[in-house]
Amino acid sequence: MREYVNQTIEQQVCTAITCDRCGKRIESDNCVEWHEAFRIEFTAEYGSVFGDGNRVECDLCQTCLQALIGKLAHVTSEDERQEQAPV
Repeated sequence: MREYVNQTIEQQVCTAITCDRCGKRIESDNCVEWHEAFRIEFTAEYGSVFGDGNRVECDLCQTCLQALIGKLAHVTSEDERQEQAPV
């Protein structure tokens, strides 16, 4: 869940993110946690388990994201990516 300063869409500025899994509140001045928070948002398509055309949104802190997908994620270091880059 995200908190915004203004109510109009044109001027909204996100100032805090609350993890939808653990409830941790992250304010924009907490640089590390702020930049590592992750947002999932999409519109479900035909036949989706979320329901046709429904909007799906979820904000996660980095700890909860790791807990949920850590074993499934393919993590590559910056050095490894540079070694794999085509010349």
